[in-house]
Amino acid sequence: MENKRPLTPEEISAIVDGFEPIDVAQMELLAKLPPGKRMYPSLQASAMIRAGLRSAFKRKFPNLSLPEINMKILDYLIFMDSKYGHA
Repeated sequence: MENKRPLTPEEISAIVDGFEPIDVAQMELLAKLPPGKRMYPSLQASAMIRAGLRSAFKRKFPNLSLPEINMKILDYLIFMDSKYGHA
């Protein structure tokens, strides 16, 4: 295992150079929400991703039922999590 060392300011700048800037207004809006409602944006994004996968799988496997499509989505998300550590 290689030795770990702190990153220099130049290395950190090179890493974050391509990142999108933080949306301060969005962060302030989220901070004002009660904890239970802060989850809504991530839940909505998750639902949108599943809907996109469902559409893609329906086109690819038109003969499958909705429960079978949902199982394919679950298989895909489990595969992505095991391979990349996230779905």
